[in-house]
Amino acid sequence: MSAPDLRILFVCTGNICRSPSAEGVFRHMLAAEGLSDRIAADSCGMAGYHVGEPPTRAAQRAAAARGYDLSALRARRFERPDVARFDLLLAMDAGHHAQLLRAAPGAAGERIALFLDAAPEVGRADVPDPYYGGADEYEYALDLIEAGCRGWIGRLRDRLGSG
Repeated sequence: MSAPDLRILFVCTGNICRSPSAEGVFRHMLAAEGLSDRIAADSCGMAGYHVGEPPTRAAQRAAAARGYDLSALRARRFERPDVARFDLLLAMDAGHHAQLLRAAPGAAGERIALFLDAAPEVGRADVPDPYYGGADEYEYALDLIEAGCRGWIGRLRDRLGSG
């Protein structure tokens, strides 16, 4: 099996809600589009609070209800070498975006974007953190994540020249 053409990293705070949900949804959508062999996805958190833990039960429940399986994912912390390892680093909110830009040397900052940049129709820049909320907050975050994933897959398909 050859290496993927593009490697995408989703970034949030602790890597147990938003970014693993984005990774799971994105991988599912890539498979449906036949792009799994061309685009790889991973996720991480800017903080190491939950390293090694699975996504929260609430995140897994919300995702499973929509057909996404997050059960194999485990939290990891962002590391500076991630900037070089990934072609695109997608921050789930403006705070993460700023942290990533500080970690990215020079022109590498051009490969860092806000996740919802690819979904202007949602009318917001940040995916709110559902961690302290209830099921409704997880559902809303998942709505935004699905929109963002659709937008990025469209942009990346165009970049790959496969559609």
